[in-house]
Amino acid sequence: MNRKTPTLIGAGVGLATFLAIGLLPALLYGGYAGVLLAGGFFGTPVQATLAVRALIVFGMILGVTAVGSLFAVAGAALGAAVSILTARTEKPVEHKAKA
Repeated sequence: MNRKTPTLIGAGVGLATFLAIGLLPALLYGGYAGVLLAGGFFGTPVQATLAVRALIVFGMILGVTAVGSLFAVAGAALGAAVSILTARTEKPVEHKAKA
């Protein structure tokens, strides 16, 4: 097993955790950020035009991308840390000479 394998496994576990726990909140908060952005550009109350909907979808995609990458990087760092902490170091073998 080379040095990259635990890091990749950790990133996969982080993404799976994101899909299980973080996807829905990322969509919701990203959509809320999109509504705030659309309100800033077009004024409140926000009308349901194509540009407003595009900004809301952009916020949702940005939220999912940001939170998903956060989970992946945290999982990769955790996987690398676990691999370093559990690595066995080989001691040099000393040969005793017969006298």
